[in-house]
Amino acid sequence: MTDYYEVLGVDRSASDDEIKKAYRKMSRKYHPDIAGPEFEDKFKEVNNAYEVLSDPQKRQMFDAGVDPNDPNAGGMHGGFSGGFGDMGDIFNMFTGGAFGGGNGGPTPRTQPGRDALATVTIDLKTAVFGDTAHVEIKTFGLCQECAGTGCQKGTQPAQCPDCHGQGYAQRVVRTMLGQMMTTAPCERCEGHGTVIENPCPSCLGHGRVRITRNVGVSVPAGVTNNTRLRLANQGEVGENGGVAGDLYVDIRIAQDDTFTRDGDDLHCWIQVPMSWAVLGHDLEIDTFDGKQSVRVPAGSQPDDTVTLKNLGVTHLNNKSERGDLVAHIAVKIPTKLTDDERALMERFAEKHDTDAQHVAVSARPTSGAKKGFFSKLKDALR
Repeated sequence: MTDYYEVLGVDRSASDDEIKKAYRKMSRKYHPDIAGPEFEDKFKEVNNAYEVLSDPQKRQMFDAGVDPNDPNAGGMHGGFSGGFGDMGDIFNMFTGGAFGGGNGGPTPRTQPGRDALATVTIDLKTAVFGDTAHVEIKTFGLCQECAGTGCQKGTQPAQCPDCHGQGYAQRVVRTMLGQMMTTAPCERCEGHGTVIENPCPSCLGHGRVRITRNVGVSVPAGVTNNTRLRLANQGEVGENGGVAGDLYVDIRIAQDDTFTRDGDDLHCWIQVPMSWAVLGHDLEIDTFDGKQSVRVPAGSQPDDTVTLKNLGVTHLNNKSERGDLVAHIAVKIPTKLTDDERALMERFAEKHDTDAQHVAVSARPTSGAKKGFFSKLKDALR
């Protein structure tokens, strides 16, 4: 027999509040939308455990060694060694506490809501500075017509006429010990002790309806792709006014047309004409912080970089610090030259031997590398 106390991770003496808190924790942990579809069986096991331990009658039966969820639980399995402490336990099980076990009373109609999962896509600028994103979710929400009571306006749940508000009923059963009086949840009120004679027409007595909500999500500056944020009590509303579950939001960062991200640094590429790379040039570029001045040094080589300090992504754990913006220089080589331009390049070629047979080949740049092409061209124009 499954140990439902072990499933929820609580002691056998746990209170109703402790069991409810444990259930909330375990249901979030094993929810298939959060943990994955492979945990569906475990999630069902958690729900079965809570169904038994949250119901005083079912919990009493379980403590006596009988699983209420077992369709064959009407008898005593395994003789007297299946979990019965003594004969008093046996009588308590069949008499509903007439020998000292007592009854826990009716089960509340309110049930906690399940957690919900959503995904929101943000732009890179939002990841840099943080902002509020909005996500649309479809889930159960509080019925506005009855305010979660499940009752038609002007009415309220009435005492169950079958169990007189006790939530359980007694009946005579035949056992190996003869005819005994046993207790079970009242079939009419399902153990609640009350019946809704005039259910709300909107929610049909459940206190909640399926709705679409727009939820604002506070995205922290420096957030990374695939981060999961938790919004407490923004998930599915429970039945009959039960506390809402949590909403988990997965963050997706869209690709930006101008900047790429590497940790907390941003990178971009500046395409400059060959004359700027040779002679140097001051220009302005658009950044997430507005226009910024950039100096292209004279003699710049392709893929040389210019670093703009503190213009990158905000550090997630230190909002006062940011990464850098690294601008890579891309030199645009002209494909058509005028006669004057061609003569100038030929003059440069005559001065600097560029015979392909003498070009050095290496796997990577060396510290003792000679001046680059545009540095030499700059010198030639002096």
